[in-house]
Amino acid sequence: MAAAQLSPQQLSEKHRPTLDQALDTIRTRAYWSPHPEHPKAYGESAPADGLAAFEALCGTRFELDQPGLDGWTGGEISPYGPALEIEYPHADMDVLLPALRAGMGAWRAAGPETRALVCLEILARISARTHEFAQAVMHTSGQAFMMAFQAGGPHAQDRGLEAVAYAYQEQTRTPAAADWSKPQGKRDPLELRKSFTAAPRGIALLIGCNTFPTWNGYPGLFASLATGNPVLVKPHPRAVLPLALTVKVAREVLAEAGFDPNLVALAVERPGEGIAKSLAVRPEIRIIDYTGSTAFGTWLETHAGQAQVYTEKAGVNTVVIDSTDDYKGMLANLAFSLSLYSGQMCTTPQNLLIPRDGIATDAGDKSYDDVVADLAASVSALLGDDARANALLGALVNPDVKARLEAAAGLGDVALPSREVAHPDFPDAVVRTPAIVKADGARKVWEKSWEGGSTGEAAEVPYLSECFGPVSFAVAVDSTADALELLRRTVRDKGAMTVGAYTTSPETERALEEVCLDESAQLSLNLTGGVYVNQTAAFSDFHGSGGNPAANAALCDAAFVANRFRVVEVRRQA
Repeated sequence: MAAAQLSPQQLSEKHRPTLDQALDTIRTRAYWSPHPEHPKAYGESAPADGLAAFEALCGTRFELDQPGLDGWTGGEISPYGPALEIEYPHADMDVLLPALRAGMGAWRAAGPETRALVCLEILARISARTHEFAQAVMHTSGQAFMMAFQAGGPHAQDRGLEAVAYAYQEQTRTPAAADWSKPQGKRDPLELRKSFTAAPRGIALLIGCNTFPTWNGYPGLFASLATGNPVLVKPHPRAVLPLALTVKVAREVLAEAGFDPNLVALAVERPGEGIAKSLAVRPEIRIIDYTGSTAFGTWLETHAGQAQVYTEKAGVNTVVIDSTDDYKGMLANLAFSLSLYSGQMCTTPQNLLIPRDGIATDAGDKSYDDVVADLAASVSALLGDDARANALLGALVNPDVKARLEAAAGLGDVALPSREVAHPDFPDAVVRTPAIVKADGARKVWEKSWEGGSTGEAAEVPYLSECFGPVSFAVAVDSTADALELLRRTVRDKGAMTVGAYTTSPETERALEEVCLDESAQLSLNLTGGVYVNQTAAFSDFHGSGGNPAANAALCDAAFVANRFRVVEVRRQA
């Protein structure tokens, strides 16, 4: 155990008010954030300091002083072009995993409040370095700077804090001790003294993703740590730096608070090593958090039987367009949703279900072709200026996304072709605007596909599978009723992180709610302003539901934290 420099009293004075506010906010679901989302809030020199700190890391060895070092590895290349040339420690897992377990006893004994407050100190120190983290996220994910700053910084920190609040709430639901007395009539009562301890499951494995390393990583990391579990962080090989920085901060805080820094450790793989699969089935690993492909997520759920597995996988997000009383607002909202981060969000809409006979709007009746053409024009207008386009689109995260985008022309009639955008600061960045493809949504087309899915016919209908990246499908359906049935089948079979809809009909609205309640999909209705279907707010919105194939967990609810520990009871004769 390290010598404490942060006392429990200091941690409580500094962070208990924040924890209390977070606990209150997850109850009220109101808007709140302790982490500023405007870059200027961090001080006049913060942007330059953050950039300098990031640049100072490039071309160096990232020292962590964790056990089991058996070499160095790296190889991150920014989607904007430059190679980061950072080397990270490679660990011998037979040495590192026992080191993670060594500090569990003291961490468990510290109790839920101390663990929560230590986690909040970690988050506070990360927050103070938000500009540095933003550069790290930008140059590993391809997000444009402002998105990397907000989503990779304060919004990710909010999600981490939210997980800590839920963890604390669930661990303290049962009292730490209780006196038990059972009357026995004329005889003396039976009396016991009982204690109840939140006992962690064991080592948690966080398998990071390329697109949102902190936003998707922090909920699992902090949920596990706050419930007493050591965490082994295995970043995506193309996005190591944001999580490596996180691990370094966590280790520093743990040591200063008097705990074993090895409660959080980093596992970086050599090129082609693929350690996630071997780690996932080791008996020491008792919890796994994963965001990524359906194939590997399903493999984890099937094969990592010794662990509690939390996955966020792929889905086919759908928007039903039935009618609107704000046609211009609808088009603008959808255009932004399709464009943000080049569609590389697990919440970006893919299928737009539009009745082929058209829709009623405040601007008059619009045919299917009108809606598609007007949406294409809205996207083009939004991204017509290259500076704005770069700020919204970012860069394509990997060559697979580019390949899918280039293949879009073969999937149907292209209503909006993608175009290249030159980046003034990063000439090697691959920046592309979204493509919109027309598709036939006749019931006979998709029903035949599902009936023949086992023989491979499903692949012939491209909109029935996720096409990750800036490709969406304007699907002409025979009626709104058919759109609702297609929505139901899509969510049930493929999953969805988000569902959106536009309608002026109360009956259609109720029918949409029924579908989403039946299939456990999160629904956004008639968004025409500055809130978008692919954005969720910590403490208020649930990201995913855990109830359809896109994810088996929601960020964040009680179910996300409660099974990371078990309550162990000790009874003593009074």
